[in-house]
Amino acid sequence: MDHKTWLAALPAEAKAQLSARSDAAGLRHLALHLGAILALGGIIAAGVLGWWLLLPVQGVLIVFLFTLEHEATHQTPFARIWLNEAAGHLCGFLLVLPFLWFRYFHLAHHRWTNIEGRDPELDGAKPETRAAWLWHVSGLPYWMSQARLVIGLALGRVRAPYLPEGALPRITREARVLLAGYALVLLSFFWTTLLLWIWVIPALLGQPFLRLYLLAEHGDCPRVADMFLNTRTTFTNRIVRFVAWNMPYHVEHHVAPTVPFHHLPALHALMRDRLAVTAEGYRAFTRDYLARRR
Repeated sequence: MDHKTWLAALPAEAKAQLSARSDAAGLRHLALHLGAILALGGIIAAGVLGWWLLLPVQGVLIVFLFTLEHEATHQTPFARIWLNEAAGHLCGFLLVLPFLWFRYFHLAHHRWTNIEGRDPELDGAKPETRAAWLWHVSGLPYWMSQARLVIGLALGRVRAPYLPEGALPRITREARVLLAGYALVLLSFFWTTLLLWIWVIPALLGQPFLRLYLLAEHGDCPRVADMFLNTRTTFTNRIVRFVAWNMPYHVEHHVAPTVPFHHLPALHALMRDRLAVTAEGYRAFTRDYLARRR
């Protein structure tokens, strides 16, 4: 039974319950996530003894806002559309990941998951050697590619099959607003280095953790259309699931992308016996991934 057959057999009432969005659940989770970022940022800014040890932790919290932006492309974290849009744009600014562009990119990824020549996520070469893996996980290729992307979008030079022509003017405007915002951030460094220490440096330190996490979603999965085979669910602890907005339940998300993050554990309980590709934690996935690259 493939994922389409399984989903079609799910009772309509169960689908409706699982797909129900909630402002309360989304805002509660967002308050805790942003609250942790602000709390650590305050400790770092105050120069509390040992503050520098918190920089990678702050970075992980910041870069994993990617999972919220990712969810916002589906308009599922909150019931109100404007909250999803606001969250997506905020995360996009913090992560140098233009929200409007990413929405089309990501929805194309969902439509053609792991299909060569169709899935835009496959356009960037996945690391096939240990040296390439190390370079990829450093996060440096991400920051460089995103800088090129934002500049290219701002200049109106980016074209892709998944970008509708009618959306390009809005995408261009968004990129220009982002560049203006980053220019203001750079100018602020002449007066204070606060943003450097509570945002920029932590994000650089946190990006490798996000790269490791994202590799597990589809890395080394079969290049087929069945979501039970081309996507991986990774079993992990509550802290990782919280920071990643339950996206370690990734097969579940791909089978039913209209299900919001707070219902993914319930969906997982229904389909766990059908999961074909899983990993017992990110350490185990990384160990096996590298072992295949000897």
